[in-house]
Amino acid sequence: MSKANPTRWEQKTAVNPSHSTWYVERFRAMAAQGADLAGEARLVDAMVPRGARILDAGSGPGRVGAELAVRGHVVVGVDVDPVLIEAAEADHPGSTWLVGDIAELDLPAAGIAEPFDVIVCAGNVVTFLAPGTEVEVLRRFRAHLAPGGRAVVGFGAGRGYAFDAFFADAAEAGLEVQLTLSTWDLRPFAEDGDFLVAVLGVPGA
Repeated sequence: MSKANPTRWEQKTAVNPSHSTWYVERFRAMAAQGADLAGEARLVDAMVPRGARILDAGSGPGRVGAELAVRGHVVVGVDVDPVLIEAAEADHPGSTWLVGDIAELDLPAAGIAEPFDVIVCAGNVVTFLAPGTEVEVLRRFRAHLAPGGRAVVGFGAGRGYAFDAFFADAAEAGLEVQLTLSTWDLRPFAEDGDFLVAVLGVPGA
């Protein structure tokens, strides 16, 4: 791992190189057992018309993005872990899956110039970012949104990223909090709750 500022996920996989494979197989097993893994995708799907452009930021092995593709959307997924992206390509062909750090997100440079109607960042991804890159990640999200586009970020409490800090970082990145929930199935947010789903947009857009 040669990056000057590796993500917390990369730090974890450096210590335990088999972690990524375990993660992939865990969700493959859950899917095979019929577990409902589409909660995040249902919420995002309700936000946009058919054929929307959706960025799955921190896509992992493609669980959320693939479900959105099945529902008729154009999906690009980006994740820092090549093992997870390889699994996404194997299990969910048809979408675009790219290896990359979302703190350095620049999809036009990769030939994907069109912006996104929604960016979804689920699965506690923001708690696995490289320390100090949270505002930059949110700035990159803002830069990749189409006019009127929104970003949806979900993560749990007690993971080293306080909800108030996230709200402050979003404001610094030029995003406003449009909606807060405590679950992906639309239960209201409570400040003392253990999970946050935040819908962010560009002020005045």
